[in-house]
Amino acid sequence: LLVVVRGPGGASWNEVTRLFRAGMPLRKHRQNFRHYASCFTASAAVDWLHQLLCNNSNFGPDVTRQQTVQLLKKFLKNHVIEDVKGRWGTEDLEDNNVLYRFPSTSPLKPIPCSAPASESRSIKKRPSFKDKEGFFRFRSTRRQEKETQVSDNQPEEEQQKQRRELTVEDEQEIWRDITLTHLQRILDVPSLDEVLDHRYVNPQNIIHNMTKVNKHGVVTLDDKTNDLPDWVLSAMRSLANWPKYNGTQQSYPGFERDVFKTVSDYFYSLPQPLLTYELYELFINVLGVLQPQCERVAIEALQLCTLLLPPASRRKLQLLMRMASRISQNVDMPRLHPAIGTRTLMVHTFSGCVLGSAEECDLDELLATRLVSFLMDHQQSILSVPEYLLGAISDHIQYLRTSQTDKSDPVCPPLPVYTFCHQISGAEFEQQKLESSQKAMEELLEILVTDQNISEKDRRKKLKQFQKQYPDIYRQRFPSPDRESKTDNKPKIKPPLLNIKKTKAFSIRN
Repeated sequence: LLVVVRGPGGASWNEVTRLFRAGMPLRKHRQNFRHYASCFTASAAVDWLHQLLCNNSNFGPDVTRQQTVQLLKKFLKNHVIEDVKGRWGTEDLEDNNVLYRFPSTSPLKPIPCSAPASESRSIKKRPSFKDKEGFFRFRSTRRQEKETQVSDNQPEEEQQKQRRELTVEDEQEIWRDITLTHLQRILDVPSLDEVLDHRYVNPQNIIHNMTKVNKHGVVTLDDKTNDLPDWVLSAMRSLANWPKYNGTQQSYPGFERDVFKTVSDYFYSLPQPLLTYELYELFINVLGVLQPQCERVAIEALQLCTLLLPPASRRKLQLLMRMASRISQNVDMPRLHPAIGTRTLMVHTFSGCVLGSAEECDLDELLATRLVSFLMDHQQSILSVPEYLLGAISDHIQYLRTSQTDKSDPVCPPLPVYTFCHQISGAEFEQQKLESSQKAMEELLEILVTDQNISEKDRRKKLKQFQKQYPDIYRQRFPSPDRESKTDNKPKIKPPLLNIKKTKAFSIRN
């Protein structure tokens, strides 16, 4: 197992530690009359990591529990985890209820090397961001050694200052890693390496696409030379708001067709599709989840995938999909083609300029039309900023910034993990809606019957209204109509008696 984990370049080690840090459940524990937040027991870590390894293609179901314990010992030795008192550097970990937590430094590292015998029994000092690799970043061994030597020669106060420093580069890596972690969980794949070349993931694009948007959610550009030309924007507005907006030009029969052709010609003149050649494989793989029962998963996956686009491409895609969606739903729009419907025309016209590969493929057109059709139907959700992700990243960065001023050694929380609701059918939704509504009405009826603050006159009036609006629920509470005033043949209690406290000397039966 350790041979596989230590694989070439430390790739498997980094993959397992990233998944372990991102997915291991954390909660508050009590030990020796003290409470420890965001930690886990050794046994819980063995359970979770053993299941992860058995389901991972690099390891398989033959991994034993004892091998998992051995791997966790290596995690403790190499500071992937530490005990709740901050101690690490040994392999003193067993399958028991001892509490551990994640350190503030990144778990990603080069191939772990055995410590010298003289140091194996000692407790190492917690390293800084720069002692290893910054935050969420793997740096070269040469740079690590150089920075470690510099750190060793500096005063302790200076080392503390450096340890808590959070650079712009660190923040960008946080944006990238959290976004990709969520995408991997949504797609339910062991790794994104097969569908995404990480060289083409620019964290600055993610930050720009999520933070620099106008009130309509459309990306704004710092460099206006990459924006749509004014005449294209004017033509798109004219078509999207037809016939309310037709610009300053004089219209004539067939004017809308000429404007539409002008817009389509511009998008086909772009050097590459809006979804870019580099991300082609990623979007093709997302097409595999475009099934009716997986619609919500597909929307969330495409929402994150489109965040990876260059801001100029994302802005063009947003405006194009909005225009196409409005045109296809506009009953006042004249036919733009004598033989093809408006929606079909939108899909087939713009599919080639939205998705395509650098090498032409016979399936490109079919795949592109399917994706563009889905984008048109759900463009408002797919091309909006995912607020849950923005909040998770902002909270994570804010926590790290706040901890810079903390004199103690803060525990950095792991990447936020989100789970997604199980999708139900339309019939199940309607059934649940009916049951919940009926239960609420039953509770309301019971309040009307038992509330002592309502006068008898108002009670009869409200019960009559309820009986008229919800006869079925009323009949369940009062099986026969004549029992409204004498339920179970018991004598009716007069209003003054409702406020009298029941004692031994007085009862209704007596």
